[in-house]
Amino acid sequence: MTTGDTANSPDAISIREVSGDWSPDWDAYVEDTDEATFFHLSGWYRVISDSFGHKPHYLRAVGADGVTRGILPLFEVKSMVFGHSLVSTPFCVYGGAIADTEEIRSLLEDRAVELAQELGVDYLELRYREKTRDDWPSKSMHATFLRDIEQGGDEAILLSVKNKQRAVIRKGVRNDLNRELQSDVSDFFETYSTSVRNLGTPVFSRSYFHNLKREFGDACEIVSISGEGALHSSLISFYFRDQVLPYYGGGLPVSRQSKAMDFMYYDLMCRAAGAGVRVFDFGRSKNDSGPYNYKRHWGFEPQPLHYQYFLVNSESLPEINVTNPRYELMIRCWKKLPLKVSQIIGPMLSKYLG
Repeated sequence: MTTGDTANSPDAISIREVSGDWSPDWDAYVEDTDEATFFHLSGWYRVISDSFGHKPHYLRAVGADGVTRGILPLFEVKSMVFGHSLVSTPFCVYGGAIADTEEIRSLLEDRAVELAQELGVDYLELRYREKTRDDWPSKSMHATFLRDIEQGGDEAILLSVKNKQRAVIRKGVRNDLNRELQSDVSDFFETYSTSVRNLGTPVFSRSYFHNLKREFGDACEIVSISGEGALHSSLISFYFRDQVLPYYGGGLPVSRQSKAMDFMYYDLMCRAAGAGVRVFDFGRSKNDSGPYNYKRHWGFEPQPLHYQYFLVNSESLPEINVTNPRYELMIRCWKKLPLKVSQIIGPMLSKYLG
């Protein structure tokens, strides 16, 4: 056995919680690991803890040579209403452990179980694209939507979209909408908070979006779309390797007629392709929901996500989602709130709904 193999063997691996100047080494591992995602970057440690106050527990698998062999970002989310959990990673589509080998990934998961038990949480939740173990219960309530961006220019990208959606995009193009890249979150927050209020969902805090932009810089793009001098829609997108991820988007009522949001996503595809980006990650949607079907109209096929659980003090899987009848009345009431009121009290609830 070589020295490298010895250092990478399960017997030589220690699982440590991060400390000291750990971010550069952590992010270097993320950049070099194929299965890593934007949501594994160390910046989320600071964004989530600063924005929501959830306690991070970031685990590293370290070989005998001191080199990182795997990582697992975790946050403890504690609420009197929604329960007590350990999650990788709240507010993110993907999470879970990534490692050099399956054995090392299992060591990280086993340590996460021990930590969940030590903290006395209701459950541990790891958000994977693919199922990693058969001995844990899992849920596939969401699907993600990824595909390669068509090469060959803007018209080729448009032709890759299904006929009905293509006609909608063309209408948006004809409406002479204007795109503006922004560093401030004000326009975005106005459109996004309006959209989620109208859906009956509590909005995240303005500071959360500010922290995203501050932490990730150019990798966090803010775009607003306007027409005839009025704001129509806005979008926050993340860039990671050869991927672009439109992540938070919203539109004012005028955007329904102008098709500003359809134009916004098409414009992003075209700009990303021109910059050499290959993959468009349209994010997650609940199965058979409106956004789920909308993304299919663009020609994206759903890929089930596998969120896996280890139950500690809970006897059943969590049901914190808008389809739960328990929240139906709250949703109906929330839609009727004045926008400013929803912007003030929404963050008090949304911090637990990631």
